[in-house]
This record gives sequence, C-alpha cells and structure tokens, in this order.
Amino acid sequence: MNRLVILGVVVIAAIYVLISSIFVVNEREQAIVLRFGQITDVKTEPGIYFKLPTTVVDSVQIIEDRLLRYDVANMTVQVRGGKFYEVDAFLTYRITNPRLFRQQALGDLGVAENRIGSLFVAALRQVYGLREFDAALSGERAAMMREARDLIIQNVAELGITIVDVRILRTDLTQDVSQQTFELMKAERLAEAAFLRARGQEAAQSLRAIADRQAVEIVAAARRDSEILRGEGDATRNGIFAQAFGQDPEFFEFYRSMQAYRTALGSTGTTMLLSPDSEFFNYFRADAQNGEAPAPAAPNGIEPLPSSSLIVPETPDIAVETDLSNSPIAVDTPVADPAATPTDPVVTPTEPTPVEAAPSSEPATAQ
Repeated sequence: MNRLVILGVVVIAAIYVLISSIFVVNEREQAIVLRFGQITDVKTEPGIYFKLPTTVVDSVQIIEDRLLRYDVANMTVQVRGGKFYEVDAFLTYRITNPRLFRQQALGDLGVAENRIGSLFVAALRQVYGLREFDAALSGERAAMMREARDLIIQNVAELGITIVDVRILRTDLTQDVSQQTFELMKAERLAEAAFLRARGQEAAQSLRAIADRQAVEIVAAARRDSEILRGEGDATRNGIFAQAFGQDPEFFEFYRSMQAYRTALGSTGTTMLLSPDSEFFNYFRADAQNGEAPAPAAPNGIEPLPSSSLIVPETPDIAVETDLSNSPIAVDTPVADPAATPTDPVVTPTEPTPVEAAPSSEPATAQ
C-alpha cells in the first residue's frame, strides 16, 4: 500500500516537473525566458522549448509577434489658420526586439501603448499645425502621414517597437468650426451673388443710359427738325402777312386793334380800368359822334355786326391828287379829329341815307 502511494507521488511529481519544464511558442508569439527576473533567453521561432522545472527558478513571458494596431479617435488638432478639427488616425506596429521591450516597457503592451499614444498625438498636432485645413484633403495627406511616422519612429524604437504604417482616417470640422465655416461659405456665396447682381445692374444701367441718350438725341433731332419746319412756316406766314398787310399798313393796324378788342373785351369776365384817352380805345374815339362815346357792349361780349343793311353816308366832293412818292392814289382830306383813323375819309355833316342791301348769299361790301 505504501509503495503504491509513493509510486503515485513520484509519477505526479515527474509529470509536474515535465510539464513545468516545457513551454510552447506558436507562430504569433515570442517568448522571453527569465531566471530570477533576469533575461536568459529569447525564443522568436515557433516550437517546443525546455527550461528548468517550476516557475520559481525559470519563468517564461510571452510577447506578441503579430502586427498590432493603435487607434486615435476624435482627436482635436489646430491647423495653421487657428481653427480646430477632429481627426481619426491609427498606426500599426510590431515588437521587433523582445529583450528591449522587456527592459523598457516591462513587456507590458499597456505601458507601451501609453507611450506610443502620447508620441502619436504629438506628431499629429505638429504635422497639422504646419498646414492649412485643405492640405489634409489634398495630395499632401500622404506626406503628412509619412511625416507623422518619421516623427515617432525613433522614439518608439527605444521600446523595441517598429512603426510599420501611419494612416489618417478622418479630418472633420468641429461643431463650432463647422458652423463658422458654413457661415463663411454662405457669406462668400452671398458676396459673389451681390457682385454678379451689381455687374448685371451696372450693365443694365449702361444699356439704359445708352438707350436714354439715343432717345434724347432722337427727340432732340425731331424737335430740331420740327422747330426748323415751324420756323420756316412762321417765316412763310409772316412773309405772307407782311406782304398782305404791307399793301395797306393802316388796315393792318385796324385789324390788329379789332383782334385786341375781341381778345380783351370778350366773354372772359375780366375787369379793366383804363383811361378813355388811352391809345387802346383809339378807334372807339374815332367812331364817336358829336363828342359822345358809343354805347357799351353787351354784358356777355361784343354784339355781332348787322349783315342785312348798311348805312352809307353821302360821298362829298373830294379832291384827288396823285402822289407818286407814296402811293398810286392819295386822298386829300381836311384836318379832322386827331383821334380819327387815317384811312377814314372826313365827310361833311350830312344825314346818312339808309340803303337796303341786295339779297345775296355773299356779305355786302361798300366800294
């Protein structure tokens, strides 16, 4: 019985010693063999390896041999223009020196990634701070990623880590900057629209001014031609009047006086205060009989002259002389009232004889 127990204990101890002395390294891992905390060996190739039994003397620390990734999300960076943007980026790295990684980061990925994260964020801020926002959206984006990798690759190499690649996933405006950018773009579009509208109004005003000038020129030319024609017509009319009235100036003066009487004493309701001796009433004084003025006109205007009969005074014997210097025929008249019309002959005071006018459609005339 005691032999079986001792045999069982020996078998279990042997199995424990065998198991504790064997460790396996697969293709995704690396192994560091520690003896009393000191690195004695590094296994980078996959396989089965042996060490001293138990973990008291020798211990094994497994290190990742895969391509690892570190992400930075919603990081705020400031560009050269002073505005802030949100950036998403990541980098890939590999532990290429397990011994150095154990010495510098105690073989802990958390410690290593804290250092990598701080270096990565600082590199991105530096790269973005040297450029405008448009650079991250243009062909400079690849250069920015290379610069960020080169800025951290030396510092990360001290941890036994090699940076494989750096990628920028997203570069967006922050909420405040997005609103400011939208307002700026809106203001630019409005300014451009106002500029185009002003150019259109300028062109419209220019065309309108040209049209107005042409219209003024056309109207002026038409008025000039009309004034020329009117002047020529007035000149022709005045020439005809002058030729007609020049034949008998006294009749012309009498005609103009009658026109003035018709205009001034018509049915206009105008009250005029004039002296009886005024030249305006020259023909009224000449028509006065026995020193008495004729009867006033009707209230509503001058009564029309009768056309059915005429009163012709008897013609006295008048001496006629020929004056070749003034007119073909001259009438020698005695001195009469100064107010009398020169064209009216002075007759002897005789009683007028009424004469009935011959019935005719034409008005009666006196020779």
